[in-house]
Amino acid sequence: MPHPRGLMVLSVLLLALVACGRTPVPLTHDAYVWQRQWSPSLTFALNQSADLIRDWRVLAAQTDAKGQLRNVAIDRAALAATGRPVILVVRIDGQLVQWDEDALIAQIVALRNDGAGVAGIEIDHDCGTARLPAYAHFLGRLKLSLGTLPLSITALPAWLSSRDLDTVLGAVDEAVLQVHAVQSPRAGLFDVALAQQWVGTFAKRSKKPFRVALPNYGSKVSWDGDGRMIAIESEAPALSAGAESRELAAAPRDVARLLKMLHDDPPAHFAGVVWFRLPTADDVRSWSLPTWRAVIQGRPLTAQVAAIAQPGAVAGALDILLRNDGDVDASLPIALSLPHDCAIADGINGYQLDRRSDGLYLKRSQDGWLRSHRQRQVGWMRCTSSKVDIHVAN
Repeated sequence: MPHPRGLMVLSVLLLALVACGRTPVPLTHDAYVWQRQWSPSLTFALNQSADLIRDWRVLAAQTDAKGQLRNVAIDRAALAATGRPVILVVRIDGQLVQWDEDALIAQIVALRNDGAGVAGIEIDHDCGTARLPAYAHFLGRLKLSLGTLPLSITALPAWLSSRDLDTVLGAVDEAVLQVHAVQSPRAGLFDVALAQQWVGTFAKRSKKPFRVALPNYGSKVSWDGDGRMIAIESEAPALSAGAESRELAAAPRDVARLLKMLHDDPPAHFAGVVWFRLPTADDVRSWSLPTWRAVIQGRPLTAQVAAIAQPGAVAGALDILLRNDGDVDASLPIALSLPHDCAIADGINGYQLDRRSDGLYLKRSQDGWLRSHRQRQVGWMRCTSSKVDIHVAN
């Protein structure tokens, strides 16, 4: 029989462990399939990623400007071949102030019946807080029409200030909290500290399972001459360019930090993460598949970026290239210091010339990353020395 003193010590240790936080558990990972055009590279990405994924959350339909639901042609055979359940996502324009509830509910229910293997329905509607009561009413009706089929929604941090959030969450089975691209684009795409704060607050409000949507992509935002945002180019090219543009990117290391926090100290009701979006070789603003896998698996994200110079098309000038020899994507260096005997130089593709007291630099003007085993020209220079030595400054 154990000694009473030993039992007391064991009890104290157990209480201490409980006080330190929730026990870490393996995270489950879902992924949004947000492509509107299904290509061979998308099918390849599905097959290469299925071993990491619990569910696919597939954009199946979205409303037009008049509130009419337009279906997206998805490859159900390609999805079925992965052996993973599918949650169909319906995107309702956040600017819509009203719609025909009866017609929209009937169309969503029809989506469920259009093919086998549907594991749930998700509604993506980024409405303002003033619209939350009406949204909750719609969700309640939709849930009744779906019967036992699970219903989830995407949720915004802005809703945390509204008491009506409780009613919205009460109408569904699960929520996915979005922590990226929820502020002004000038504030950036993703902030680790803010995301952690939002997750903690949401956990206190939610009485049901919730997931956190994490970014693995970048966007180009354009503004006009008056500072008004006119275009966001992410998974689809923008229709117009403005007087000012900026590349926004979610750095793999930053996202990995939040992922580790969620794993090591999961909040109450936290069920896992959902990635936006499934990366493909055609998606120039998403991480590469190897980088995404490395972040999910918690592997080291060691950058292996080098700067090289080589003869260019213009006689006497050298092209400056960044090369990533690593197996994961790397953030673009903040600056490149050029040789002291360089007479002239200039930057391109996200870099611009910076003249300092100690010499010439190429300074990063656009955030972004360099994919694994790729290279990018970032400038050119004219130097007198035969040996060129470019220093990468982070």
